[in-house]
Amino acid sequence: MDQQNNQGLLVDSNLIDAKSIIEKITTAYQKKVVGQDELRLSMLVALIAGGHVLLESVPGLAKTLAAKTIAEAASGTFSRIQCTPDLLPSDIIGTQIYNYNTGAFETKVGPVHANFILLDEINRSSAKTQSAMLEAMQEHQVSVGGIMYKMPDPFIVLATQNPIEQEGTYELPEAQLDRFLLKEIVSYPSRDEELQILNSTLSGVIDAPLSEGEKVDIAGIKRLQDYATRVVVDDSIKNYIINIVSATRNPRELIDASLARYVEYGVSPRGGIALMKIAQALAIIEGRSYVTPDDVKRLRYPALRHRVILNFEAAADEVHPEAIIDAIFAKIQTP
Repeated sequence: MDQQNNQGLLVDSNLIDAKSIIEKITTAYQKKVVGQDELRLSMLVALIAGGHVLLESVPGLAKTLAAKTIAEAASGTFSRIQCTPDLLPSDIIGTQIYNYNTGAFETKVGPVHANFILLDEINRSSAKTQSAMLEAMQEHQVSVGGIMYKMPDPFIVLATQNPIEQEGTYELPEAQLDRFLLKEIVSYPSRDEELQILNSTLSGVIDAPLSEGEKVDIAGIKRLQDYATRVVVDDSIKNYIINIVSATRNPRELIDASLARYVEYGVSPRGGIALMKIAQALAIIEGRSYVTPDDVKRLRYPALRHRVILNFEAAADEVHPEAIIDAIFAKIQTP
């Protein structure tokens, strides 16, 4: 609370500015991407909170288009990295190349040095390559030839994985999963949305670049992120978040044993921080300077589904993390 007071509480002009920025990004997104409102919300929250998003779906559901549109609307640089089994860490973060003319090594930075990174089919890259992203995602820096290179600000990683093709893939370790603020599962569009997609494709709207008036500058994105850090989080909300994450670590003390037996590991402290940052971002989106319990609940699945680790028995019985999350939230008293 002291930190929030030192930064200054939000005033009406801040919230009006935030609303204007969010509306511009939302309008740009809806101009090119049909439907996928949950994806839009998750990406917007990640942008405001300065976090990363793991997107899971079958191919062709506009994940790349959504990422490129958000990057374009935010006036940020964009890099797409296609992950394959032979992709090396140096292909992502960069390497040193010997220059015969100067007789010295020169650093060539990799595609990770951009505001928005799309790691397409991240689970197709090897564990060594996946781990190369850990430092960039958590510390916003990478080391090439013993020299540290800072990531651009803002820096958002959007990684995709295909759940239906497991041959030739490498499952993401829990340590890397925890680096993602959100894990969003993207579903098929409705019939009406699919018709709109076909019409948008024929009209050329999807491929048309945004005008300068439809974009937000990077300074606006940084202001938006600053506003989020100044959203007030009451002690009752903090204790609510702590109760939730604690329950995932000791589920047998709270939920039915028939469900609790499926939980292998609970949510880390980083997961509790994620819940708080997500709630602050949602408060800004809703035009509020304070967090409510509903902000904590709103994106509980994307925030926790990759942090509540289930055992092999759960996979055999087709029990999903969402069932555990719902059971815990139903038992925790709302402030």
